[in-house]
Amino acid sequence: MRTLALAGMAAWAMAAPAAVAKPDLRTQTQMFVERVHTDINGRPRRILASASRAEPGDQLVFVVNWRNEGREPVQGIALTNPIPRGTLLTAPDPSMQVSVDGGQRWGRLEELWLPTPLGGTRRAVPADITHVRWTMPTRLSPGETARLSYRATMR
Repeated sequence: MRTLALAGMAAWAMAAPAAVAKPDLRTQTQMFVERVHTDINGRPRRILASASRAEPGDQLVFVVNWRNEGREPVQGIALTNPIPRGTLLTAPDPSMQVSVDGGQRWGRLEELWLPTPLGGTRRAVPADITHVRWTMPTRLSPGETARLSYRATMR
């Protein structure tokens, strides 16, 4: 079952582009597992490996690349990525907004609340995050590329 989930996550990372506000923007999301190995001198070295063999507790690194394929510069675009099932976002970046309801409402995690089964509300926790979004303040000229990354843990 875990192998199927990993295969699905790997396919998602390669095929599912981040949602964008501008159709002239091409995006690609890649997913890696961060591994720590000891080198010949006994020092720990961090490497990024294929996510096809991720196990519970592994640190995942998502890299979102985008390119302006239009003829006009773009600025202030919003990039949105779903958080794959079976992963837990770790340490949301302060420039990142999160959603806990499939992208309906956005904000910082500490500002978001969810309804409880008994009719009350509770604060959202990292396990509730369904999507992440960044608004890019920098201008991206035609043909230019940019990249960002975020981390998650395999559950």
